[in-house]
Amino acid sequence: MALPIHEACILLLVIPGLVTSAAISHEDYPADEGDQASSNDNLIFDDYRGKGCVDDSGFVYKLGERFFPGHSNCPCVCALDGPVCDQPECPKIHPKCTKVEHNGCCPECKEVKNFCEYHGKNYKILEEFKPSPCEWCRCEPSNEVHCVVADCAVPECVNPIYEPEQCCPVCKNGPNCFAGTTIIPAGIEVKVDDCNICHCHNGDWWKPAQCSKRECQGKQTV
Repeated sequence: MALPIHEACILLLVIPGLVTSAAISHEDYPADEGDQASSNDNLIFDDYRGKGCVDDSGFVYKLGERFFPGHSNCPCVCALDGPVCDQPECPKIHPKCTKVEHNGCCPECKEVKNFCEYHGKNYKILEEFKPSPCEWCRCEPSNEVHCVVADCAVPECVNPIYEPEQCCPVCKNGPNCFAGTTIIPAGIEVKVDDCNICHCHNGDWWKPAQCSKRECQGKQTV
């Protein structure tokens, strides 16, 4: 029996809607690239929180297991909240240490400076040296250089000279003093002319010589 025309139109309008809702599903459309990457990440990187601990190389440790997170770390114990690591009091590094390694829980000094540096030169421990004629120095075990500067005594002459490689001036001809413009040796009387005999003051070489007049000896005529 044929349907009336208006009822047939209504039926045709309803059927496409039913077909559309039944035919369309998520399985017919591929997921977005972002959704796929998120799904793959969850598969590759597991969550070990509350189950274990992971070190720097990706190795998994059980709860309560003791391990080293990395080659230069202190040992740790795997706990529910994550690794609980030791924090010991490491020994102090020597202030003169020139090479420090960090291959363990505490840094370790592998090389200590065993020399002194002074004015651009290196000296061995306990080595003595003279940077200048007036300085005497020594390289101490503390890697420090201690120097003593010579305290020169006042020369006992009016014409001291400086010898090579010597700090203090020396009196090559011994103690002396001035008698006028003439230099006379100390300790003896010196006749400086026909009428005057002079001698230096004892210990007071910087003072002019003490002179006394004697009977003048006239020049003899031939």
